[in-house]
Amino acid sequence: MTTIMIDVVNVRKSFRGRPVLRSLNLTIKRGETMVIIGRSGCGKSVLLKHIVGLLKPDSGQVLVGGIDITKIHGRELDKIRLKFGMLFQGAALFDSLTVGENVGFLLNEHALFGPDEITRKVAESLAHVGLSGIEHMKPAELSGGMKKRVGLARAICHNPEVIFYDEPTTGIDPIMADVINNLIVALNKKLNTTSIVVTHDMVSAYKVATRIAMLYEGAIIAVGNPDEIRATDNPVVRQFITGAAEGPITEAEQRR
Repeated sequence: MTTIMIDVVNVRKSFRGRPVLRSLNLTIKRGETMVIIGRSGCGKSVLLKHIVGLLKPDSGQVLVGGIDITKIHGRELDKIRLKFGMLFQGAALFDSLTVGENVGFLLNEHALFGPDEITRKVAESLAHVGLSGIEHMKPAELSGGMKKRVGLARAICHNPEVIFYDEPTTGIDPIMADVINNLIVALNKKLNTTSIVVTHDMVSAYKVATRIAMLYEGAIIAVGNPDEIRATDNPVVRQFITGAAEGPITEAEQRR
């Protein structure tokens, strides 16, 4: 089995003539946690949409488990997407459904298992995130941190090979953010998944990452483990990770 889970090769994407991704390359290994950092509007969400097949590139390849998903459609693409789980920034729970129905939604939607097995898997997923026994509750009864964890339970319920985390610590207090960070690390090891995390939170990035990649002006400009990123001499990366108001990023924006 190849050690590469996802390989983004020379991907270009423009919207109305404006380049967003410029010959972007990124390789994500099986079992690692890749954290993607970069400013708002730099193309992180566009990159994720290419990886899950919601967008097709103008040119380039996106390989998932060796399959180029830019060349497949319909049921064949849906089969690949079942390899993915997603924790959305705002948890994206269905208000009208119970916690149990939310967590088991994909299993029911695709009729992947019978009712008893779905009930078991829902309970198991909630236990993984420390929320056993709340299947009957509604999202309105949950705190922000609990909603995040229910969203994570839904993401892992169908045993995905890859879990995407979109700003997992946004909107919660520092203590709960650390709980979420610990869950990302623990679930990556326990479930043997590949994790892709998009975040602006460098505390979270350093804690959960196997490697960190910075996206800037449509390309990946640096990739390294947390220690390598901390010690970078790339002035663009250094300005971002330190949160400095002055530096090449703001200078470039002022010239536009």
